[in-house]
Amino acid sequence: MELRRKSRTVQPAGPLDGGYGWFIVLSTFLVFGLTFGVIKSFGVFFVEIQHYFATTATASSWITSISVATVHFGAPVGSALSTYFGHRPVVVVGGLLSSIGMVAGSYAQDLLQLYITVGFLTGFGYALTWTPTVTMLGWYFEKRRPVANALASTGECILTFILTPSFQFMVDQYSWRGAMLILGALQLNLCLCGALLRPLNRHIPPKELEEKEHELELLSQSHIDSRSSNNRSDSKKSDPLNVKIIRYVDYTLIANARFMVYSMFGVFAALGFFAPSLFLVPYARSQGVEEYQAASLMSISAVLDLLGRVLFGWVANLRLVKTVHQLIVTVILLGIVLLLCPLATTFTQLALFSAGYGLVFGATVSIHITVLAEVVGVERLGSALGFFMLIRSSGGLLGPPLAGEMFTEIWSLVTILSSDIKLFYYICNLFIC
Repeated sequence: MELRRKSRTVQPAGPLDGGYGWFIVLSTFLVFGLTFGVIKSFGVFFVEIQHYFATTATASSWITSISVATVHFGAPVGSALSTYFGHRPVVVVGGLLSSIGMVAGSYAQDLLQLYITVGFLTGFGYALTWTPTVTMLGWYFEKRRPVANALASTGECILTFILTPSFQFMVDQYSWRGAMLILGALQLNLCLCGALLRPLNRHIPPKELEEKEHELELLSQSHIDSRSSNNRSDSKKSDPLNVKIIRYVDYTLIANARFMVYSMFGVFAALGFFAPSLFLVPYARSQGVEEYQAASLMSISAVLDLLGRVLFGWVANLRLVKTVHQLIVTVILLGIVLLLCPLATTFTQLALFSAGYGLVFGATVSIHITVLAEVVGVERLGSALGFFMLIRSSGGLLGPPLAGEMFTEIWSLVTILSSDIKLFYYICNLFIC
């Protein structure tokens, strides 16, 4: 078939499961930290932006919401561009866009400008850096892929641990605008991450080719059957075009039932993935927790997040149970922990919640990309990541604003209940006296 003729067999740039692959782990480590680590730490800016523009938690949360959604929407674009131009130049361009968006956001005069710069432009830069880097990591590792993914993803929690108090310090010293300007300069390190990505060409295994051909037949069969016998030769002529498109955007994945079911998991996960990290600091401040103590909650979460990723990534690599079964258990535990959040009102209770949330969140994130590679095969991981992120985008877009609304409602309810308790206390004192 044409698909077989177009595949290339080339010697790899380095040995799989080691060698130069560890530099790819380092690059992915930094990309995780400078993209999703920054997003998780951005809650420090929310309080200052709310006060500066006299807006609500919901309105300010749209900055991160748009950024997260753009990362998801732009993931297929990043996958296709990296297939066409190569991973290295696409990641370098993504780093430049991320930096430009953050620097431009530091000069924003209203929330709309922050939506466009920090939300859309920086988010699109993240999409061009994250997807190609994670895809290349999957190519460099096979037997050690769970451990490699876990170690690389720890960049998110380690940099969250470092950046959250650092952002608070920079905001106090230079205002939120100055802190955002420094963050823009920091984002230029994403270009260095792209420079580390040495190209690696791999031969597509026959099994993967057969799956692609079968799913392509499923998608086109109804279209071919509807044509008359005179036009069947025309449909065969379109096959090379379909093959060329699949090389850059493997749309046959939409016929893969397992992939679509896993993508729906991504939608529901994205609804709650970023909400705690965005609103934990404002929620703690609303409970009377001092600002640096509130910021330290994210650091506590990051430390346990790191432990969860390394520990459960190592467990997944032992192959004691199926990785997807391990993922199911960690997701259930994560939901239970999040349900306990409204019960925490003191710093000690919030610290315990942060520790539990970080541990289980890290256990979940460390293996969800590994499971995706097992679902579709490593050779289709680039397109699968793109489509997975695209489908998951609705959850990433709606999650932070919905959490902002709930945060506002919960705080209003707490205020009302607090007033009622005080009133009840005074009435009781009146009757007792």
